[in-house]
Amino acid sequence: MSARFYVVGGAVRDALLGLPASDRDWVVVGSTPQELVAAGFRPVGRDFPVFLHPETGEEVALARTERKSAPGYRGFTIHADPSVTLEEDLLRRDLTINAIARAEDGTLVDPHGGQRDLQARVLRHVSEAFVEDPVRLLRLARLAARFTDFTVAPETEALLERLVADGEVDALVPERVWQELSRGLMEARPSRMFEILRRCGALARLLPELDRLWGVPQPPEHHPEVDCGVHTMLVLDMAARLQAPLTVRWACLMHDLGKGTTPAEVLPRHLGHEGRSAVLAQAVAERWRVPNPCRELADLVAREHGNIHRSAEFGAAAVVRLLERCDAFRRPERFAEALLACECDARGRTGHEDRPYPPRERLAALLEAARGVDTAAVAAAAAARGAKGPQIAAAIQLARADAVGAAL
Repeated sequence: MSARFYVVGGAVRDALLGLPASDRDWVVVGSTPQELVAAGFRPVGRDFPVFLHPETGEEVALARTERKSAPGYRGFTIHADPSVTLEEDLLRRDLTINAIARAEDGTLVDPHGGQRDLQARVLRHVSEAFVEDPVRLLRLARLAARFTDFTVAPETEALLERLVADGEVDALVPERVWQELSRGLMEARPSRMFEILRRCGALARLLPELDRLWGVPQPPEHHPEVDCGVHTMLVLDMAARLQAPLTVRWACLMHDLGKGTTPAEVLPRHLGHEGRSAVLAQAVAERWRVPNPCRELADLVAREHGNIHRSAEFGAAAVVRLLERCDAFRRPERFAEALLACECDARGRTGHEDRPYPPRERLAALLEAARGVDTAAVAAAAAARGAKGPQIAAAIQLARADAVGAAL
């Protein structure tokens, strides 16, 4: 087989940046599907010719060109045959820093100045074809959240705006949106992803509930940063700083959506925003098919974050009711994540970044005290006194309140 193999994309980029090796993607030039199969490669590509290496399991794709034929990221006609050159394949890629190839002997092929842009810390599109695939907008925003010292080239910013204006963003399917959002949320500074989406107008199309938070004021005595959108980004970056899991980061993103619907005449106060936030978070979850663990924690945090913040004012019985509403007795791990999200909320405020958050440790300890109650014994004793279902539940609640009171 006269084929030539090249590593392309993120693995080359990350190696040049001195970052840990990522999964390697390969392009093969001068071959056919039949030749690869004969050599033991296993075909897996549904939309274009992709194969798994028989020994390493790494993905190998035939060099190909693409022609836009319909809206959305699937609207392409693929052409792959031995005549397609490496340079033609690299031309269809999104960013210059992702359009560098490395031959098996280590030689770099960089026709679009990717190494120059790596040194200059710039995210720049390869060609005008960038606007043909709306997923590229999301991917660029995600990379900005990972490479926090990179800027977006002005001409690329203009293409992002064109993608939105031409309606390509509206053709995105939920699976791809969630895939990119969830990956971006786990990057070093996730707020950068949303800042870029907002600047080009994509956030208003994808997450209008979030986009409308910018410009909405909050009381400065509680929120020195004042702006609700700015606060949400501070909370999100605090979640990244505390290395929170995806569920917590999604809850942080969703927790204050209701503040965007507060009537103007009552601003800067936001009475009842918790319930409105929960409703809006559920609508977002439905639109983008957010996985249940993320949507459930977002709902819980939206509804209860105010009560968790104020829980030092609660007596023992009120603490137990809060724990019950949070389903903390059945799902203590999820409650721990809710407490972490609330810490991010409390510390995601200008000047509060390094302040302690006592409710997290306090409520975790009170939950353990309440869980120490032998509920089977309490239920049996209540039943022996003739109590029925609701009375037995009340007896358990009272016993837990006594345990919390003792711990307080």
